[in-house]
Amino acid sequence: MGGITLVETLMRFILPASALALALVTVSSVSVGKKPDSVINPVSVALAETGRSALEAGKFDLAIDQLETALAVDPKNRSAILLLARAAEKQELPGKALRLYREALFIEPNDVDALAGQGAMLVKKGAVGKARENLSRIEKICPTTCVQQTDLAAVIEKATAQPVIAAEAVKPNPVVTKN
Repeated sequence: MGGITLVETLMRFILPASALALALVTVSSVSVGKKPDSVINPVSVALAETGRSALEAGKFDLAIDQLETALAVDPKNRSAILLLARAAEKQELPGKALRLYREALFIEPNDVDALAGQGAMLVKKGAVGKARENLSRIEKICPTTCVQQTDLAAVIEKATAQPVIAAEAVKPNPVVTKN
């Protein structure tokens, strides 16, 4: 009467083990039905393509409507975000474009299109140093020179180029002396 029986010992371990097993089954079944982040809803992709066509045709309102709807269907549609950023650029809204590029980079930090677009907008806002950081990141991502790298380097170069003044056009200031 003083000792613990085999049945009591098993009961002490079976109940926690059963609870643990049930928890593992529940957690694993939740992840089975979830789609990976890299899979974009096909409806969102189609809407983004319609938005791209409208943007290329210069129909900004239609493009923005289609792209925003694409994002409502699937917020991870990075190409829709990038197209919205380009629409903002064309509408001369660099702040909005910067926010959208940042959003795209949140989804994929090594997106060279987003890095280049953000870099160009940073130059437009006067943040050339930050744009150079983006260029450096692109150089590390692209094993060989890529279009985005060349384009951003040209934007930075153009912004930092100083106008050259011809030597003969520069007249010395006359020296005024007091007698």
